[in-house]
This record gives sequence, C-alpha cells and structure tokens, in this order.
Amino acid sequence: MLSVIDVPGLRPTTDRIRETLFNWLGQDLSGLRCLDLFAGTGALGFEAASRHAQAVVLIERDKKAHANLLANFKLLQSSPAPGLVEILHQDGLEFLSQQPDYSSHLIFIDPPFQESTLLDKALIQAGRICDDGAGGGIYIEFPASRNLGEIEALLPDWYCGKYLEAGQVKACLFRSRRD
Repeated sequence: MLSVIDVPGLRPTTDRIRETLFNWLGQDLSGLRCLDLFAGTGALGFEAASRHAQAVVLIERDKKAHANLLANFKLLQSSPAPGLVEILHQDGLEFLSQQPDYSSHLIFIDPPFQESTLLDKALIQAGRICDDGAGGGIYIEFPASRNLGEIEALLPDWYCGKYLEAGQVKACLFRSRRD
C-alpha cells in the first residue's frame, strides 16, 4: 500500500481507474520506456515498473511529495522491479522540454486539476516525445468539468483510443495516428 501525504493538488489515481488503465495497456509492458509526470504517490509509474517496463522515470516537483515517492519506492523494494526506476525532483514541464522526439513509449499525465495550464503544456510536449509504436501511448486524467474535445485539440496527431469517466475524473489513453 502506497503512502499518501497531504499536499495541495495531490489526488492519487483511484484503484478502479488504475485497474482499467492497466487492463487497456495489458499485463506485460516489457521494453517500454515510461514517464510518470506529476508523479504524486507514484502509483502509475510503480505499476508500470511491476509490469516489466524497461525503464520508468517518475518526476515530481513538490519537495514533500518527492520525499514520499522515495519512501514508497523503498517500501516496494521487497519485490524489486526488473527494469530501471528513476525518481527525479524536477518540474515535469522542464523535464519534457529537454527530451528528444520519440524518446518514450508511455507517458502518464495527471497534474493537479487546479493548474489546467500544466495539462495543456504537458500534452503538447508529450505528443512530440511519445512513440507508441511498441505499445503504450499518452494517458491523461483531467477534471470531469473539462470537455474531451478541448483535450483532443491539443494532440492533433493523436486520438483518444480508450476513455473512462469516473466521478469527477475523466481518463483517456491516446494513441498515435501515425500507425
């Protein structure tokens, strides 16, 4: 069980949504390079690592949340993941801007809902660096009050392949139109 701390904007992905997401993605993520932006508790990134992702980078800018991520990772080491797991204390948007085109296969984007520009800017960068040819895609969570069409407009070369609405959260797994 991951520890959750009280940090403004931290809203861990629910078990139901996480289960649905990994049913969409499949049980084996071998070979995939994953990014968990705005990682929070790290639930999505750690789950990807447990499913044999080649590498998972969790990025969290909040100092307390980053410390909690490190503590959660230490707890999970009793059953270590086969791939590389890296936890960075850094701004997610800054990290994305430094990544080369098509350098990741699966990107999790679940920023604090009250900071809507974070989602918009992260999506634009994610569309540039994600290569979902080997599986994966761009997974996002956003407030139910937001229109899916607005989100789709930010990723013109992608389409929402899987969609879920649960309570106050919408979730979508985008796939590339390049395939």
